[in-house]
Amino acid sequence: MTTMIQVENVSKEFVLHNQGGVRLPVFDAIDFSVAAGEALVLAGASGAGKSSLLRILYGNYRPSAGAIRITHDGRPVDIVQAVPRTVLEIRRRTLSFVSQFLRVIPRVSALDIVRDPLLARGVAPEEASERAKAMLARLNLPQRLWELAPATFSGGEQQRVNIARSFVDPSPIMLIDEPTASLDAANRDVVVALIGEARAAGAAIVGIFHDEAVREAVATRYLDITAFRKAA
Repeated sequence: MTTMIQVENVSKEFVLHNQGGVRLPVFDAIDFSVAAGEALVLAGASGAGKSSLLRILYGNYRPSAGAIRITHDGRPVDIVQAVPRTVLEIRRRTLSFVSQFLRVIPRVSALDIVRDPLLARGVAPEEASERAKAMLARLNLPQRLWELAPATFSGGEQQRVNIARSFVDPSPIMLIDEPTASLDAANRDVVVALIGEARAAGAAIVGIFHDEAVREAVATRYLDITAFRKAA
């Protein structure tokens, strides 16, 4: 199987410059890889650094040390050292972040939000619309909401729009942070199925799932971040 993520000796500590330069260690010398078709679930107590690690993998946080090689266009690219333009290109075509929160865009409909990634990847508008509608329907979002902007939707409805956007055309690498937190049982089952389908199609997945049943349903293996906890 193709290695899609290679993490080498990654460490992280936060420096609180507004509090006299206090240093908060998070984790130290993490090494792991994730291959196409794997779902690696991050485990560990609250505060162990699971969300920080996801953001490092996405390039939002810079690690204190180490390298993170993302397979993009068939070759490894160290996202830690990559220039911003390269990071944006990797995110556009290779790497996605699935959050439990939707970044609400004023006056943009739910349907447009979901079909936008398809249009960005060159899918014809009519096909993009049909695929977006099918995904919204699968996640049980009422059709009367499709043409409305999600600003006034409930938290669970916004979350379903966000999930639909992420899974309408799954990226080769998907970072997933608590995607079922605000969902009922029926929609949790849909998300579990979508993750399984993406993995079967070859996506490499790294995720955080606090729901034990969801965790066990999607994981092919676990990484306990607590084992890399850096002493203060």
